[in-house]
Amino acid sequence: MLKKILYTYLIILISFSSFAQIGGKNTYNFLTLTNSARVASLGGDNVSIVDKDVNLAFHNPALLTDSMSDNLTLNYVNYFSDINYGYVGYAKKYKDYGNFAAGIHYINYGDFTEADETGQILGSFSASEYSFNLTWAKKIDSLINFGVKLKAIYSELDTYYSFGLATDAGLVYYNPKNLFSAGFVVKNLGIQLNPYIDKQREPLPFDLQLGITKQLKHAPLRFSFTAKNLLNLKMTYNNPTSTQTDIIINSDTSANKIGKQIGHYADETFRHIIIGVEIIPIKNFFVNVGYNYQRRKELKIETRAAMVGFSFGIGIKISKFYFSYGRATYHLAGASNHISLSTNLSEFRKKVNPKDL
Repeated sequence: MLKKILYTYLIILISFSSFAQIGGKNTYNFLTLTNSARVASLGGDNVSIVDKDVNLAFHNPALLTDSMSDNLTLNYVNYFSDINYGYVGYAKKYKDYGNFAAGIHYINYGDFTEADETGQILGSFSASEYSFNLTWAKKIDSLINFGVKLKAIYSELDTYYSFGLATDAGLVYYNPKNLFSAGFVVKNLGIQLNPYIDKQREPLPFDLQLGITKQLKHAPLRFSFTAKNLLNLKMTYNNPTSTQTDIIINSDTSANKIGKQIGHYADETFRHIIIGVEIIPIKNFFVNVGYNYQRRKELKIETRAAMVGFSFGIGIKISKFYFSYGRATYHLAGASNHISLSTNLSEFRKKVNPKDL
C-alpha cells in the first residue's frame, strides 16, 4: 500500500515539475534558507546525512527516522542587517504509522521607515514570513526511507499579505554496513493561494536536489556532496562589471576554444555542487567545513576573494543538550551566524537509579 502511495505521489510531482522556476522570479524565497548550524557549516544544503539530528529532516523529509523521536530543536540565525530567522521543530515516532515532525520556520526582516513619494516620513512598518511544517516519514524497506512535508505559508509585508501551500518529498537510501547514504528531494512544489496583489500569483522556489554521503571506516571523516538547482542546467551568466567572463569566446586556435569549453562546462557543473566534510574525533563532538562554489563565484570581490563561499562549524553534547554553531561567509561585508540547540525530551523523563546517586 505504501509503495502505491509513493508511486502516485511521484507521478504528481513529475507532472508539475515543468512549471518550476528558480532565481529572482519566485516568492517565499525564505523557504530556501538554512536554519541548522550544522548544515550551514557544511555549505548550506545537505539531503543525505543519516543521523539523529532532527534538523536534517528540514532539508529532506525522508531523513526523519525513529532515532529522532522525542527530539526538540531550536535554531536561531543572525543574518544580514536587522534580519533574523529560525526554526523550532519536534519529532515523534508512532509505531504503526511512522515518524512525524512539526515545526515553525520564520523570518523577521526588521522595521522599515515609511515615506511617501516626496520623502515625507509617515511612520514605520515591519515585514515577516512564516511556514508551518508537518512532516511524515516511513521505511519502504530495510534500506530506503520515504518522507513528505506539508507547508502552510503566511507572508506579511507591510499592508500586503499572502498565503500559500507547498510540499517537499524525498527518498533516502542508507546502507549502514558500507557507511554510505544517498538522498533525493523535491522541494517547494506548491502554489500561492492568496497573492499579494489580486490575480497576480508568483511561483515558489521549486528545486530538485540530490546528495551522497560517505563515512570512512577507519578514519573520523564523513564526506558529503550535494547537487542543487538540478532543473536549471545553465547557472553561469555574463557579468559586465567583471574582468573575467563566463561566456565562451571564439578563439583563433581550436586548442584554445576546446580549453575554454572545458573550463565553461566545469564551471557550470560545480555551480550546482556543495561539498561538506565532517570531522568526528569522538562520539559527541564534531568539526565541519563546507565549500559552496556558486556562492564564492557570484559573491566574491575579484581583488579580494578571502573566505567567501567557505563555511565552518562545531558541535558538542553537554549533559542532555546538543549545541552547534555554524558560520557561512557570503561576502566581505559579512557572514551568517547560526546557533542550534537540541535535546531529547525522553531523557528528562528517565528514572534516576539510586545507585547512580
